[in-house]
Amino acid sequence: MKNKISVVTGGAQGIGYAVVCDLISKGSRVASWDKDPDNLKVMKEFGDKGLAINCDVTDFDSVKNAYNQTIKSMGVPEILVNSAGIAGANKTLQDYGIDEWNEVISTNLNGTFFVNKVCISGMREKNYGRIMNIASVAGKEGNPNASAYSASKAAVIGLTKSLGKELASFNISVNCITPAAARTRIFDQMSKEHIDYMLSKIPRGRFLEVEEAAKMIIWAVSSENSFTTGAVFDLSGGRATY
Repeated sequence: MKNKISVVTGGAQGIGYAVVCDLISKGSRVASWDKDPDNLKVMKEFGDKGLAINCDVTDFDSVKNAYNQTIKSMGVPEILVNSAGIAGANKTLQDYGIDEWNEVISTNLNGTFFVNKVCISGMREKNYGRIMNIASVAGKEGNPNASAYSASKAAVIGLTKSLGKELASFNISVNCITPAAARTRIFDQMSKEHIDYMLSKIPRGRFLEVEEAAKMIIWAVSSENSFTTGAVFDLSGGRATY
């Protein structure tokens, strides 16, 4: 990781923040792309190793601007961890609002597409890159009363597999993880009933710790991962059935 330039979306908190900490501790310089107002304050603690960039992943122009700022301040990113996402409402599909649906798809799927799209050009020129997209076990199994979230994360898995095949000959790996729920601010968007449901499905009997997710992600975006691409890494605590 030493001297590698990394981008982490959603780096101000949760899994994204845990990844930022690990990357910087291993010598990478990291740009956190996040619209969270805390992003600047969080990244200041890392000095010149961290860069906070205000970015709305649902807006392609905002994503392009974040990429250009990163290049200007740090250089061309070789590592991308795409962690920005939202849970959306806990409602049946019949009751799901059209605007609510579009917001989840725009953030989780279109945001992943936009961020991957802008970052891969520089990686192709370098003939090196490591990308990790954050999907969810809900994308494998589907959670009731979370159709938009489940569908968006299933689509992230499909996007990752497709892009991994496209970039395999450029020494660029593109993988995703399917974590079970971690107790982050995303829980603020969920009902207690939905949180209890998710916990009941995890054989480990607890939620994922963000540091556990970061450890798996760090290996997957390191040079040690020289072969695996288009893969789905399970982090479900035993929940996933495939």
